[in-house]
Amino acid sequence: MSTAPAQPAAAGSAPAPAQIGTYPGEVEPPGLTRPAAFFDLDKTIIAKSSTLAFSRSFYEGGLINRRAVLRSGYAQFVYLLGGADHDQVERMRAYMSDLCTGWDVQTVKEIVAETLHSIVEPLIFDEAATLIEEHHTAGRDVVIVSTSGAEVVEPIGAMLGADRVVATRMEVEDGRFTGTIAFYAYGEAKAAAIRELADLHGYDLSRSYAYSDSQTDVPMLEAVGHPYVVNPDRSLRRLAVERGWPVLTFNRPVALRQRMPALRVPPKPVLAATAVSAGAAAAGLVWYAARRRSREA
Repeated sequence: MSTAPAQPAAAGSAPAPAQIGTYPGEVEPPGLTRPAAFFDLDKTIIAKSSTLAFSRSFYEGGLINRRAVLRSGYAQFVYLLGGADHDQVERMRAYMSDLCTGWDVQTVKEIVAETLHSIVEPLIFDEAATLIEEHHTAGRDVVIVSTSGAEVVEPIGAMLGADRVVATRMEVEDGRFTGTIAFYAYGEAKAAAIRELADLHGYDLSRSYAYSDSQTDVPMLEAVGHPYVVNPDRSLRRLAVERGWPVLTFNRPVALRQRMPALRVPPKPVLAATAVSAGAAAAGLVWYAARRRSREA
C-alpha cells in the first residue's frame, strides 16, 4: 500500500515534524530504469557541517592551528543559525581550499577514520536514517551528494550504507592536496552529477527523490520528480511553499549504535578501502562525462 506524501507547510506556519513514510513506500517493480534517492549531507542527514565538525580533530592531528579551529567554530555557528548563503559558501570554499593546501591526504583519511564514530555518528538525524532504510527497502539506491570533501563524505557514506557518493574533490600531487579544486559539488554541478549517475546506472530521475536544506541545492531538487526540503533556510522554505514541495523537519540526532545496536562502524581498513574505491568510481564518472561531452561537441 502506498503512503500518502507529506503535505507542504502552509505559508507562515511551522512545518509539522517529519512523518516516517512520507513518500510512496511500495517496492519498486523491476525494469530497465529505476528511481534513486539523493540526499544532501549537512543539516539534512547530519546536524552540522561535516567538514567543520572535524576541525578539532584536524587541530589535534597537527593539520591546523588554534586560530583555524576558532574560525571553523564561528563558521559552524553562522551555518547553524540560518544556513550558509551563496556568498558564505564561496568564502568557506576559498578558505578551506587555502587551508588544506599541502595536507597529506593519507593523514586526513586516517584522522577521519579514527574519529568518525565519536564526531559524526551522534549527529545523524534519526528521521534521515529511517528514510535511508525505507528507500533501500523499496529497492532504491541511496546517493549522498555533498559539497564537503570526498575524504570526509565517503567514510560517512560507508557508515550510512549509501550506495554512491558525490562530493568535492581536490587535486592531489605526491600524496598532498595542491589547493586546486578538481570538482566542486555545489549548485548546478550537483544536478549535473546526478544526471550523469542516472545515465551510468539507469536511474529514472522523474521517479527519483531528493532531500536538501539549502537554497543552493534547488538545481538538484528540480532535477527529480519528488523533491523534499528538510530543515530549510528561509529562502528555500518560501520556494517550497510556492511550488508545493513537502517540507520536513528533522530534529532528533541520535547515535546510530543506540538506534541500531547491531550496527558497527566499519574498521579503519574498510573505511580506507571505501575511500579509494569511491574515488576511483568518481574518477570514472568524470571520465565518462568528459567523453560524452566530447562526442556531443
